[in-house]
Amino acid sequence: MTTMTPLTQDELKTLVGQAALQYVVPGEIVGVGTGSTVNKFIDALAGMKDQIKGAVSSSVASTERLNALGIPVFDANEVKSLSVYIDGADEIDGQGHMVKGGGAALTREKIVAALAERFVCIADESKLVQALGQFPLPVEVIPMAANHIARRFEAMGGQASLRLKDGQPLVTDNGQHILDVKGLSITDPLAFESQINQWPGVVTVGVFAHQKATVCLLGTAQGVKTLDYSL
Repeated sequence: MTTMTPLTQDELKTLVGQAALQYVVPGEIVGVGTGSTVNKFIDALAGMKDQIKGAVSSSVASTERLNALGIPVFDANEVKSLSVYIDGADEIDGQGHMVKGGGAALTREKIVAALAERFVCIADESKLVQALGQFPLPVEVIPMAANHIARRFEAMGGQASLRLKDGQPLVTDNGQHILDVKGLSITDPLAFESQINQWPGVVTVGVFAHQKATVCLLGTAQGVKTLDYSL
């Protein structure tokens, strides 16, 4: 009797990246997110690049990867809508609400998600949670407001820290900074997202509840599990 070797996290990412191809509509432009799982999807997408018009990308990094594989990238302003947006998540709950922004591309991800009729989340099963908030919540902020916003999160019981890169504040593709907030339990993601969006200086909060997942392709030890949130 042979025992199966458990799939690595990297192998699970490859599985869900390939599974997402079934949601790509031939002849159309596909919305493409950012991150290590999405990179697996981009690599898989190269195999059917002749069947699509191209992509709208949520980050400079994804644009560069798409271009390197010969997939045309369109500016978001060039499209009226997308049939599908495919992206990963740092956390996803049982209703399809997500926390995103670990890769610092949350603002552009939310913009492309808003253009799409369907959001297909690709993730491994470690990302599925009961309630959002275990993963530090990314919030893109205008730099002059960072300390004020951090204090507002502290008043809610969170601990906000400025994300650094090489000892300096990380600068997003949009020229802004990111706060990562620990210690939150986000039990009403829709209300929470709406509330934080109203704070002056917040560019984007990394809760995706208004732009939640329609479907999640979850990489598990038993293969790819499809969670349908559209019902």
